[in-house]
Amino acid sequence: MDLRISGRRAAVAASSAGLGLASARALAAAGARVAICGRDRSRLEDAAASIVASDGDAVPIVADVSTTTGAADFVASAADALGGIDILVPNGGGPPPGTFASTDLAAYGPALELNLLSTVAMCKATVPAMQAQGWGRVIAITSISVRQPIGALILSNTARAGVTGFLKTLALEVAGDGVTVNTVQPGSHATDRLTSMYGSDLSSVAEATPTRTVGRPEDFGAVVAFLCSDHARFVTGASLPVDGGAHRGLQ
Repeated sequence: MDLRISGRRAAVAASSAGLGLASARALAAAGARVAICGRDRSRLEDAAASIVASDGDAVPIVADVSTTTGAADFVASAADALGGIDILVPNGGGPPPGTFASTDLAAYGPALELNLLSTVAMCKATVPAMQAQGWGRVIAITSISVRQPIGALILSNTARAGVTGFLKTLALEVAGDGVTVNTVQPGSHATDRLTSMYGSDLSSVAEATPTRTVGRPEDFGAVVAFLCSDHARFVTGASLPVDGGAHRGLQ
């Protein structure tokens, strides 16, 4: 399927590995010019080279999007490198685990900056230009925990729920300007983060998923790319679980 985004300019945050990289690869495969970022230059350059080796167009930018300053600097550098940004994919790692009892009040500020305020900063820096040109896509990678809070992840559950509320509100405000805003909520996918938590044997994770499989990053990336497409122009304000059926609620 031609997604009709060839030549579009995409900034994908935290994309030297995992679901961010999978999303960047899918966008590049659809013909978008992609700016990717990460903190480790060597890993980042390897990721960009892997996209270029598949005939994609990727610009590596060393950046730390865990702060509002770092997030804003990334999209500014991406806009300079690409000549503007048509597609924004906010993404970032998660804060430390903890429960209500074990988590100090001081830990909430950094968590909110990491998973909420950094996304606000990226949107502030990119969405007005999208509105002015009458076309834009914001697809944020959040977590299934927004629908179904995960035990011992109180910081992530709180911050990601907040960013989902922000993006839903933004979607309603810019829908008339040709800009769509959606979130994609991943469950368990075969990434370095998952193997760092469970080891190389992910069979127990797969068994706990209705599909009896762990998600493939490339399939997740394809969902992100589709939501950026012209075919998805009537989809906005949506929060889409990509979790093999792990979320069992009706909404």
